[in-house]
Amino acid sequence: MFVIFGAAGPVGRASASALRRAGHPVRAVVRDQTQAAALAALGCDIARADLNDAEAVTRAIDGAHAVQWLCPVPRAHDDPAAAMRATIDAGVAAFRKAAPTTLLALSDYGAEQPEGTGITTLFHYLETRLRGVASSLTFLRAAEHMHNWARVLPVALERGVLPSLHHPLDKLFPTVAARDVGELAAQLLLDGGAGKTQATPRIVSIEAAQRVSALDVARTLQELSGKPVAAHAVPRDEWNAVLRGAGLGERHARLIVDLYDAHNAGRIDVEAGVSERRFGATTLKDELVALLSRVAGVETRARSVG
Repeated sequence: MFVIFGAAGPVGRASASALRRAGHPVRAVVRDQTQAAALAALGCDIARADLNDAEAVTRAIDGAHAVQWLCPVPRAHDDPAAAMRATIDAGVAAFRKAAPTTLLALSDYGAEQPEGTGITTLFHYLETRLRGVASSLTFLRAAEHMHNWARVLPVALERGVLPSLHHPLDKLFPTVAARDVGELAAQLLLDGGAGKTQATPRIVSIEAAQRVSALDVARTLQELSGKPVAAHAVPRDEWNAVLRGAGLGERHARLIVDLYDAHNAGRIDVEAGVSERRFGATTLKDELVALLSRVAGVETRARSVG
């Protein structure tokens, strides 16, 4: 039995779909029963679990030989870092009590760094805590997800301005599509961790074949939508106000500011000499076509622009 946490999200859903297509039994773990229908339609067994409840997590992994664990950043919490660390601790307690043969944890580029990287420091905490779990252990570190641009697409199309915290605008950075992360995760689960243990976990990184810049994102949006779009570097001293205006709490905004400071300093990348490197097939253009249709309701010019 394969158990997928976060199965209702884009990464987990892609993993569950890939495993079901291959004919494997999958237990999809969700927080809310309203998320279950689409997963049940794939043939998944459904388990509901509060990720902060170690006993509930233990019940969800009962009988599993392989587990994929996603620990979400609790965006609505007043102190998301403390809340996520508590969720990590609950999961680790469950895995120590009933360790599956194979455990894959979804992580982030830069997770090897203990401080100064904002949200990514939470994935450092996750990796550090999991090293005591007696499973064949894999950390799948993903680059920035392409679908993060969905948050600013309506503004970009309405005003013709794409706000970016990536500085300078022509700086190339790694991105990846969530479905590519999920499909690779399924492959790695089937590999069984390649015999790695908690002492020497397998570390795999994934990003798209080509790195992009904020200018590339704006250019591709303009091409697909037929509307003028120009990238705009949000001044550093305005970041906090912009993030708070978007509804983030003070502590969450600080995590984002620290993350992009680290990004712009070149600190969020593949850990040299450690990671196995993989590359997703989805391009920025592929992802933006899907996002424009789903998020902004825009009919793209993808076919005509090649």
